[in-house]
Amino acid sequence: MNRHMTTRALTQGAVIAALYVALTYIASLLGLSSGVIQIRLSEALCVLPIFLPAAIPGLYIGCLLANILTGCVALDILMGPIATLIGAVGTYLLRRHPRLALLPPILSNAIIVPIVLRFGYGMGDAMWYMVLTVGIGEVISVGILGSILYAAFSRRARSLLKPE
Repeated sequence: MNRHMTTRALTQGAVIAALYVALTYIASLLGLSSGVIQIRLSEALCVLPIFLPAAIPGLYIGCLLANILTGCVALDILMGPIATLIGAVGTYLLRRHPRLALLPPILSNAIIVPIVLRFGYGMGDAMWYMVLTVGIGEVISVGILGSILYAAFSRRARSLLKPE
């Protein structure tokens, strides 16, 4: 990889991390970014590894910073970014199948976040309820908003590749 590509990937990752933090703050202001029912607008960015491998570390760092800056407990600071990283890697690995590529972030968060809510925040014993509510939030964030972002990127990519 040449120096230009390394700088480009680093810049892309940094911009994605910054967007993740900003979108998490917006969701936090709306009371949507944490808890049993959560819709992190930033999770829509989990579609980006389909287009940019640099999105993988960008999403991880963005989630890590967002969790630190929004005052999450230590378990959330550790496990939240891991859930996002697992989802981002899964999305990248399934990039040739865009509809399936949206599943890894939905599933990793629906499984890991309820564990964090239970043991990090002491939220009830209703694990299946939390799996369901976090999963629904991820379907909204990644499945719906991420699909819109995917469509926008796909159109842009096609227009950039179209011969003149």
